[in-house]
Amino acid sequence: MFNKETYVQRREELKHLVKEGIILFFGNNEAPCNFPANGYYPFRQDSSFLYYFGLNRDGLVGVIDIDNNQETLIGDDISIDDIVWYGTVDSVHEMAEQAGVKNSAPMDQLKTICQKALAEKRKIHFLPPYRYDIKLQIFDLLGIHPNQQGEEASLDLIHAVVTQRSTKSHEEIEELERAAVIGYQMHTTAMRLTRPGVTEKFVGGQVTGVAESYGAMVSFPTIYSQHGETMHGNPSMNKLESGRLVLCDAGAETINNYCSDNTRTYPVNGEFTQRQLEIYSIVEACHDYTIKIAKPGVKWMDVHFAICKLMTERLKELGLMKGDTDAAVKAGAHAMFLPHGLGHMMGMDVHDMESLGQTYVGFDEETRPNLKQFGTNCLRMGRRLKEGFVVTDEPGIYFIPALIDDWKASGHCKEFINFDKLETYKDFGGIRIEDDVLITKDGCRFLGKKRIPYHPKDIETFMAENAKA
Repeated sequence: MFNKETYVQRREELKHLVKEGIILFFGNNEAPCNFPANGYYPFRQDSSFLYYFGLNRDGLVGVIDIDNNQETLIGDDISIDDIVWYGTVDSVHEMAEQAGVKNSAPMDQLKTICQKALAEKRKIHFLPPYRYDIKLQIFDLLGIHPNQQGEEASLDLIHAVVTQRSTKSHEEIEELERAAVIGYQMHTTAMRLTRPGVTEKFVGGQVTGVAESYGAMVSFPTIYSQHGETMHGNPSMNKLESGRLVLCDAGAETINNYCSDNTRTYPVNGEFTQRQLEIYSIVEACHDYTIKIAKPGVKWMDVHFAICKLMTERLKELGLMKGDTDAAVKAGAHAMFLPHGLGHMMGMDVHDMESLGQTYVGFDEETRPNLKQFGTNCLRMGRRLKEGFVVTDEPGIYFIPALIDDWKASGHCKEFINFDKLETYKDFGGIRIEDDVLITKDGCRFLGKKRIPYHPKDIETFMAENAKA
């Protein structure tokens, strides 16, 4: 936890933004892995509950009564049976004091609070639930069917939470820097272990282990695969092969659950081929161009399309694309190679606040997502940047055989893509380079004091000097 004053101030600002009614923040419960007593480990608290209360225990609900200026932490104390197995923990009353909350009550009081508010026709605010046990709890408390709870969630609360959580405070940035340190250890571990004959599963498991040994957990399941063209390729039992590229996308959460998210792509044998370098240099240039143009007041959507145009120009030089660059990007031809957005917001969630609705997190009244065009429909972020935002910078080029066949058969964007040349890249895989970017007063900077090697010569030197037998 941060200092309790941090959580008191956050809740005070929230009350000012939402203005009236009662706010319910549902913490998460233990989630069973394959039977109730065998839970997924480690326990992961709901991020918005953590943001406003900072308490990392299951079975809690935070109640903020704006009209009566009263806050209550709801939850049942741990029984003696659980203490025998898991040890003594603080009481709910003690945890409330730690978060600067004056009142506490057992869980059976929550229904009484909700029934009273409903009888008085007061607005009850809650965020869109994403776990089914919480959906059932809301159904029991408020009578709203789980299928309707997404629509019934409070827009006032969503907008307020997005407003607060989007801009990172100094202490949050420090925590994100700690996550970056763990991320560096994860990725350099992968580079040291990568060599022909080792399985993807082994390296991926070692990377995940680094996160759990230095922090709370991974910020998302580790991606480590020779099939870099698969966006979320889980590590397989396949052995690494000389001459191929491997893509590692991995991140950590600190003990306070702030995230890192980095991607590196490198040759299994430690040396790039000329063809690999040609594609890699384009992704490298796009990655670095982001740092030059991203700053407060600039729309992230404009940064994304600037990268798309740069990528298109460079792919034209290799003969993979053709025609007018602006027309090609407008038609979405670049999405053959980059079918996702340049990046997303990041913080306590690796895709920060995504459960609140990407339209509210990554966009606003000025910028709206284009859900009709392939590739562009995957932009998670488009709004104007502000000082204190943290976004990922993750351009990539992917050669996806099924997508190549699909577009070639339909003739989609044939005036901009050289399909004959593209056929020769079906065995290439994919390349992505990703770092976490803090928007500063005048521009932006990467998070993390030490750069995970990503320039080709730096990668080759690091892998040669640090290879593990």
